[in-house]
Amino acid sequence: MEELEIKKMTTVERIQAMEALWDSLLNDDSDLQSPHWHQDILEGRKRQIENGKADFISIEKLKASRSPSHEKRFKMG
Repeated sequence: MEELEIKKMTTVERIQAMEALWDSLLNDDSDLQSPHWHQDILEGRKRQIENGKADFISIEKLKASRSPSHEKRFKMG
């Protein structure tokens, strides 16, 4: 499927397509493993939380920190 075809879809159609893709991945019996570095990052973040050194921000701050080009690229609708 080409990007142009996706852009022609309505928001509902795009969400339904994403749901179908996720469902197909969930029901896939292939042995797809996450890269080892994923585990390294998760362990590092867990250590930061346990040591009280993790920084958390609100969803509002996260949204405000996103660049306008990022907002435009991922805006629904």
